[in-house]
Amino acid sequence: MSRTSLSSFVKEKRKHAGLNQEDLSYAAGVGLRFVRDLEQGKPTLRMDKVNQVLNLFGHELGPVEMKRDEKS
Repeated sequence: MSRTSLSSFVKEKRKHAGLNQEDLSYAAGVGLRFVRDLEQGKPTLRMDKVNQVLNLFGHELGPVEMKRDEKS
């Protein structure tokens, strides 16, 4: 599992809010394992649960333009 910008964003927001992973999971209504997987950059996560976490910080998932290698 690689670290993604989403995982970094959530971890940063969580720490800024003074929450530990358990507090975040409770506040968002998701499991602790889900929060850990999210922050570790697991490539397959349920979008509805990701949005539950992001909603706590006033954000939601959305389409983002991909950065493509010029050779592709």
